[in-house]
Amino acid sequence: MIIIKSPREIELIRKSCRIVVDTFEYIGKIIRPGIETREIDREVEKFVRASGAKPAFKGYRGFPASTCISVDDEVVHGVPNKRKLRPGQIVSIDIGVEFQSYFGDGAKTFIIGEIPDRIKNLLRITKEALYRGIDAAKVGNRLSDISNSIQTHVERAGFSVVRDLVGHGVGRKLHEDPQIPNYGPPNQGPRLKPGMVLAIEPMVNMGNYEVFFDDDDKWTVRTVDGLPSAHFEHTIAITENGTDILTDGLL
Repeated sequence: MIIIKSPREIELIRKSCRIVVDTFEYIGKIIRPGIETREIDREVEKFVRASGAKPAFKGYRGFPASTCISVDDEVVHGVPNKRKLRPGQIVSIDIGVEFQSYFGDGAKTFIIGEIPDRIKNLLRITKEALYRGIDAAKVGNRLSDISNSIQTHVERAGFSVVRDLVGHGVGRKLHEDPQIPNYGPPNQGPRLKPGMVLAIEPMVNMGNYEVFFDDDDKWTVRTVDGLPSAHFEHTIAITENGTDILTDGLL
């Protein structure tokens, strides 16, 4: 069941999303070659709690950290550890926040040092695909119009969208209906209505779309072919006046 939010609820979700954006601004100041991913996670947790909020991921279905930090061929759900970041890597960081019983969610892929142009292009296309999906998230369209807009843009550029993972609704729960695949035909699924709040998050692989769960930590999702993957995410609200990006300023 898709829960329609009131204007008051959307403003509460916006507050959570503001903390997500502020946290990403803080990460941008500390992320660097040589930093351990677990240090980023510790700093994020401290920052979120100092903001009066809770890290939404910590303990969620047993997840052991406050952030998902995924490097290079890791698509999502990377578990922070002793690994130090190195120049030439891309690092997807995904953060959820709970504030006043409502959730906000966002993700961004950072560049460490210099990377090849082909990987820069992967990040550019992924970000563009996110905004194509957001543009399609308007009253009267159907849910799969978001999915199709993302897939079309990605595949025209020669990349692939991950099919085993999806975007989702957001509200009093971190993950609510509907699920939002990043691929599929247009004009399918429920009509989009004012008050829907959605986390749209394309995960785009440089090579094949196939992924697998890492055997070591049972959480990290990797590309089967070992090629890099990028990930960007906004939380949005659909309104009569257009799409409202609640995590505006994140990217």
